[in-house]
Amino acid sequence: MEENLDAQIEALLNVEKQMRLAGEVAGTKKAVIDIVELCYKARAWKTLNDQIILLSKRRGQLKQAVTAMVQQAMQYIDETPDVDTRIELIKALNNVSAGKIYVEIERARLIKKLAKIKEEQGLIAEAADLMQEIAVETFGAMAKTEKIAFILEQVRLCLDRQDYVRAQILSRKISPRVFDVDTSKEKKKPKEGDNIVEEAPADIPSLLELKRIYYELMIRYHSHSNDYLEICRSYKAIYDIPAVKEDPAQWIPVLRKICWYLVLSPHDPMQSSLLNSTLEDKNLSEIPNFRMLLKQLITMEVIQWTSLWDMYRDEFDSEKNLLGGSLGAKAAEDLRQRIIEHNILVVSKYYSRITLKRIADLLCLSLQEAEKHLSDMVVSKSLVAKIDRPMGVVCFQTAKDSNDILNSWAMNLEKLLDLVEKSCHQIHKETMVHKAVLKA
Repeated sequence: MEENLDAQIEALLNVEKQMRLAGEVAGTKKAVIDIVELCYKARAWKTLNDQIILLSKRRGQLKQAVTAMVQQAMQYIDETPDVDTRIELIKALNNVSAGKIYVEIERARLIKKLAKIKEEQGLIAEAADLMQEIAVETFGAMAKTEKIAFILEQVRLCLDRQDYVRAQILSRKISPRVFDVDTSKEKKKPKEGDNIVEEAPADIPSLLELKRIYYELMIRYHSHSNDYLEICRSYKAIYDIPAVKEDPAQWIPVLRKICWYLVLSPHDPMQSSLLNSTLEDKNLSEIPNFRMLLKQLITMEVIQWTSLWDMYRDEFDSEKNLLGGSLGAKAAEDLRQRIIEHNILVVSKYYSRITLKRIADLLCLSLQEAEKHLSDMVVSKSLVAKIDRPMGVVCFQTAKDSNDILNSWAMNLEKLLDLVEKSCHQIHKETMVHKAVLKA
């Protein structure tokens, strides 16, 4: 049988040689495909690998023939009898396509298949290294969704091996704006001379599904550094996906997460803006507890931590059974920190000077804790305050320099002169009217 196969391959190799030397593209492609098919039908996997490498190295081999051979052999990968044979075939095709720009898309797909096998074997670091070799963002002919899916796979593997720095670098290759493109518009027909973009394979998710995968990976990345505001923004992007917004079973858990992460985020303009926009959301009325929680945060009143925690503890614990899982080990501690910060900001709005003991009483903290939280907020520039420790007094007024004082005086004088001028004008007007009446 083997001798018969060798004889058939030899005959086809002679045909291939004649066609190649004559520059016959169609004939060469057919001969190459016939050789590959012959090996596949005979289930001679080793011969197939050898022939693939041999054919690609033949002198003056046509690009079209190599492309056709690689594409044909890729169809047989899933037909291989075992994993080792599959890996050998992928490696043979990978060797052939390495460094050849006309089969770069095929090489990317081969590497993805190989990385999947490595991951199934538990070799996550090896799979991640394999995927990082390919820079799909430079492939002009690859479909946009396939590029995004490939980069997201690279990011996921980096997160799985806890390589957060590389995960961030790779994630920046995807601009979030790419998900907002209107997919309903008709595709333009390529003009003469344009690069023809290949259709994405059937197993590649749609753009909106990729958007969800991207933001779920971003949540994983930001959870590592407890960047609550970025996690909140990622959940907000998932919440805005039409498929999620239409299904209450999907949007309620996401909206709950948005509320929790808003409360956990440090106070800054972005957090304040998101807080107000979330409160305007009509869907929030479906989860009144969370509406009340956000309302408390924008109301300039001191919040009692113990009563708040008693009210929301069950909600907090039930998050681990919902989409996205629990809020993290540090979340409860950080929640208390945010409530204390909110309370200090409230106190600073109502008082210009206050004793440290009074602050500690208002916040239900010890003197040391109150001073520590106050100092941390001053260091992070979210508050302007000075503590007179011997006197035990906190001053929330900003110290004005001489220029500011002079400017305020100048402004006051300007306002005063303006008022005098208006008064003179009114008196003059009244006098004129009075004279006119007397004459009449």
